[in-house]
Amino acid sequence: MKKNYKLFVPCEEAQHVCDKSQYNEATLLEKIKLSIHLVFCKVCQKYTSNNRKLTKAMKNSDVKTSCAMEVNEKSNLQSMFEKELAKQQSGN
Repeated sequence: MKKNYKLFVPCEEAQHVCDKSQYNEATLLEKIKLSIHLVFCKVCQKYTSNNRKLTKAMKNSDVKTSCAMEVNEKSNLQSMFEKELAKQQSGN
């Protein structure tokens, strides 16, 4: 079976490879194709630039999250949600 090594890729594929490369999941061939695409495509250049900025902002952020919510916190949140939902539905 012959492999397709087409070097010019559509924008959708280039953006997907850009996303993969942000997480070190893109292959060398995909990175080469992306680089070639970025030489010609200003839209994907902007997408890549924004992607890098977002990744950098997330790495530098001071946001703290917990992996699991306590049972009572989850129950309280569910109750608050149901009360708000009932208010919204009764207002219709």
